[in-house]
Amino acid sequence: MATASANGRRSIFITGAASGIGLGAARRFAREGWFVGLSDIDKAGLKAALEAIGPGNGMTVELDTRDRGQWAKAMNAFAKASGGRMDVLLNNAGIARYGFLEEQSPEEGDLQIDINVKGVVNGARAGLDLLKATPGSTLINVASCASLFGSPRMAIYAATKFAVRGLSEALEAEFSRFGISVRCIMPWFVDTPILNAGAQGSNLKITDAIREGGSPVYTVDEAAQVIWDAAQGKDGKLNYIVGKAGRDIAFMLKWMPNAVRKRMKSLVAVD
Repeated sequence: MATASANGRRSIFITGAASGIGLGAARRFAREGWFVGLSDIDKAGLKAALEAIGPGNGMTVELDTRDRGQWAKAMNAFAKASGGRMDVLLNNAGIARYGFLEEQSPEEGDLQIDINVKGVVNGARAGLDLLKATPGSTLINVASCASLFGSPRMAIYAATKFAVRGLSEALEAEFSRFGISVRCIMPWFVDTPILNAGAQGSNLKITDAIREGGSPVYTVDEAAQVIWDAAQGKDGKLNYIVGKAGRDIAFMLKWMPNAVRKRMKSLVAVD
């Protein structure tokens, strides 16, 4: 664990901060003068992430989001470093596997559910006291545009992200009792290591689907900007979509849902 002091600065705690969207968000908030709590299971990645944002701008803690005991220790360590405040908790850690349901092992399915759903629930529970103690605080959960429609070959992943979106909607109402805002981030494909995810029983990866479908891929900086905007909360929205492609599919789902369903079936149609 590496620690520094917030010295009165606003603070954010980020899971999955060693790479991808988590690291992009850490850079963005540190650039704005925030104190950043970096957490991940990747010890070497955390060290590099702290160097990237500047050692005086944050602290690191190893955290497996599935472990409630580790969450408690992480929140205690962050509270000491931040002066007992947490303006934003960013539940970002997540994984994916790509392949038909029967190609993904039960263990791969369990892992996605445990990290993507249970890990987020654990974070919301563990962080509640610090969020309550910080006026104007915000819980931000990272879902996915996969929470808008069930994408083939990503059934379990989509299910977990639907759960995160539903959890966020419910907690927005529940946490309003404490003056805590809740936001849900739904990225389209973003250029992160998760795009290389596959399943043990399949040679296909998410990148193959992107190439086949010609889908755009957005940058971590674009995702980080959306997270920054959500943290400011000036528009009062619950859901924030990263990428025009995601906004387009949300429009289609509202006005042409059957067309989207037909498109999903066509992706796996047998000639």
